[in-house]
Amino acid sequence: MGYAEVLERMAVAAKHAGRSVDDVTLVAVSKTRTVAEVLDVYQLGQRDFGENRAQELAEKAPQLPDDIRWHFVGALQSNKTRLVRSRTHLLHSMDRRSLATSWLKGVGVPPPVLLQVNVGGEVQKSGIDPGDVPEVLGWMLGMGLNVRGLMAIPPIPKTSEESRLHFRTLVEISESIPALNDGHHELSMGMTDDYEIAISEGASIIRVGRAIFGPRK
Repeated sequence: MGYAEVLERMAVAAKHAGRSVDDVTLVAVSKTRTVAEVLDVYQLGQRDFGENRAQELAEKAPQLPDDIRWHFVGALQSNKTRLVRSRTHLLHSMDRRSLATSWLKGVGVPPPVLLQVNVGGEVQKSGIDPGDVPEVLGWMLGMGLNVRGLMAIPPIPKTSEESRLHFRTLVEISESIPALNDGHHELSMGMTDDYEIAISEGASIIRVGRAIFGPRK
């Protein structure tokens, strides 16, 4: 695959779902990729990139163009928010009070966040339980966080269709919460193995790495 094919498949998936592909943001997940590799994709027109390690983002971002919109898509330790906050367009992995407190500290308005939901109930993954979303969202909004929507990383599927149920769960949670239906909100879901299914279920952001950059070295 490659960047051009991902764009083409996004367009096809959106058309089949009766959606505009312009309503879906592609985040090219560039973790472990070199600055040169990121630049290659940037020069093709891509502007949204995702990282999941604070130190890697802090080292990589200053070497790349200023108009890149950095998305932090991995678990973030509260004591490393200072490395990420000033560079991040959107934090996808907000999931606890200590991180919320750290994110609110610092100069200026903190970047917006997505609430990560553990839709598969996997103990090894970050994110809150689906049933706790209303309560957690309530106190996060009360603290002053700009919560733009929800994010999920479903269990690794044997087939792309296996992710559909988890994507539908995230959509149903979103639709059940009035605070997330007051204007536009984001649903960050879908990666290399299932992004077309995610688009068909309503994803507004997909996070694709391997299909764009190739297998990790």
